[in-house]
Formats: sequence, C-alpha cells, structure tokens
Amino acid sequence: MTKEDEITRNLTLIEYYKEQLNAVDMQTQLMQAALADYHKAKITIEQLEKADKNSEILIPIGGGTFINGSIKDASKILVDIGAGVVTEKTVDDAIKKINERIENLQKNQEKLLSTAQKLQAESVELSQKTQKLIEETKK
Repeated sequence: MTKEDEITRNLTLIEYYKEQLNAVDMQTQLMQAALADYHKAKITIEQLEKADKNSEILIPIGGGTFINGSIKDASKILVDIGAGVVTEKTVDDAIKKINERIENLQKNQEKLLSTAQKLQAESVELSQKTQKLIEETKK
C-alpha cells in the first residue's frame, strides 16, 4: 500500500470515528432524557404517596400543559413492563422497578462513555499517524 493510499484509508477511518462519536453522543443524550424522566416519575410517585385522597393535583400532559385532576388511590401504580403492557404495582414495587431501570441506564451510559473514549483515543492516534504520513509525502 502506498503512502497516499494509507493516508486516504486513514482519513476515511477518522471520518468513520467521527460519525460513531456523533452516534454515541446522540445515544447518551437520549439516555440522559430517559434518566431525567425516570427520576421525575420517582419523585412524583413519592409525592403522590404522601398526598391525601381526593387531593387536587395538576397532571402534566406534555408541552408545559396540565389538566386538573384528583387523587383517588395513590397506593397502586401502573407500570409499563414492555410492548405496551402495563401492570399494577404497589408504590414500593413501582419505585423498585424505576430504580432498576435507572441503574440499567446508568450502566449503559458508562459503557457508551467508555466506547466514546476509545473511539476518541483511536481517532487522535490515527490523526497523528496520518499527519506524519502527509509530512513524509511532502519531503
């Protein structure tokens, strides 16, 4: 392989690493949003458990919009278990499930950050090698 071919191959790999880093960044942002959502749900469940029956509350429906509602029974929580299926759980079990999901997301986020660091390091190393090759071809 000639130096020019190696430079071309390295530049292509560097571009690939950049695309991979962008994809990892997007996944990390989605995980951050999911984590925030789960934390908000956990706090809401804990606050609803403390509320009196028939308490008036504002229910968020998205986009900064709310509707008025009242609590009939906050001792049972409906939890999505996947594929659009929900199951009724006690407050403690619902919080436990949310904590499990938070823990899984945090583990996955750590793996993504590790992957990003490896990609970044490989990209930097390849950039340095490519720069040296470019300088050699100019001589």
